[in-house]
Amino acid sequence: MFEFWALPHQLPPRGAWKTWVIMGGRGAGKTRAGSEWVRAQVEGAGPGDPGRCRRVALVGETVDQVREVMVMGESGIIACSPPDRRPEWHMTRQQLIWPNGAVAQVFSAHDPEAMRGPQFDAAWADELGKWKKGAEAWDQLQFALRLGQNPQAVVTTTPRNVGVLKAILKNPSSVVTHAPTEANRAYLAESFLTEVQARYGGSHLGRQELEGVLVEEEEGALWTMAMLEAARVDAVPAFNRVVVAVDPPVTGMKSSDACGIVVVGADTRGEPKDWRAVVLEDASVQGASPEGWARAALAAMERHGADRLVAEVNQGGDLVERLVRMVDPLVPYRGVHATRSKMLRAEPVAALYEQGRVGHMRGLGALEDQMVRMTATGWKGTGSPDRLDALVWALTDLMLNPLQGGRPSVRSL
Repeated sequence: MFEFWALPHQLPPRGAWKTWVIMGGRGAGKTRAGSEWVRAQVEGAGPGDPGRCRRVALVGETVDQVREVMVMGESGIIACSPPDRRPEWHMTRQQLIWPNGAVAQVFSAHDPEAMRGPQFDAAWADELGKWKKGAEAWDQLQFALRLGQNPQAVVTTTPRNVGVLKAILKNPSSVVTHAPTEANRAYLAESFLTEVQARYGGSHLGRQELEGVLVEEEEGALWTMAMLEAARVDAVPAFNRVVVAVDPPVTGMKSSDACGIVVVGADTRGEPKDWRAVVLEDASVQGASPEGWARAALAAMERHGADRLVAEVNQGGDLVERLVRMVDPLVPYRGVHATRSKMLRAEPVAALYEQGRVGHMRGLGALEDQMVRMTATGWKGTGSPDRLDALVWALTDLMLNPLQGGRPSVRSL
């Protein structure tokens, strides 16, 4: 039985749901999960017994892809079926027919109108994130799911920043299971994992294709995914300054916003127009006590040999400095006070990226997720952009305020 050895993300969630979205990286086992779910719906206790579902829609980007992946692929329905319950493929009718009479009909998302008329009690939609007519095809499929007591659909997809997928995920009747490629490593070539992790790990493409994370870029974002990919660097250049910036949370509870801690190095020798910076690490911590995040920030300073700690003091005032100095009385420290909106503070920093003057090391996915949610009209994400705030303070100190804090500070002994 599949449920005895399946991975957690491959098993249907409990409870009442209309759509189950299996969202994961390449090779995470999404196709196998879809095939096994369809089998579970159509197979009864015996080879000739009726299952819960009798009419199933199989929808992919093209008919060929449905046939080659969902039906006949190595993890497709036929390959997963035992001999006594194996369905037959009828090419001329584009149907898969089981011994008990259940039928799965193949559809292409390129032709949404083909789903106008038929009706089903179950559906499997594969790689919905890349459907060219995704919204239209999904709408037609919903109208066709009208048989039985509880018609359901399963979506297996690598996440993409498309409206139809985001709408499905926000629907209260949808449930989601998620897994990175790494979760299925026992069934993947080790050389494949090594190569793709080395080439794409820590990039936006890697976040999407390997980690299975939906990275949303808002319309009018100050930073775009393309801009951040262009900023990617693999080697750390020589610096004469390194700053750790902190955006402290209002409280130190587990449910609080994270404490943004970002490390940036810069070469500020020569004319200001020639200065270059690289974001080295996002050391942010979630749910830490005040002493906990202070120690995390100071540990980041030690790791990178930073010469200054910059902290926003709007929420804590002098208490922030006193807290940090309780851990290290001699830390080079500068408090900054926000008098403008987050968007206005972020705009000149975004301009540095447009000028190609800021690079990013790999592994900054959580920070970059916040960056692409800050727009010219304000923050469009949930909670506080704590990591982004810390980034803005660090780059402002290094690159935009040379008279206030852009020159090296000497630690007093």
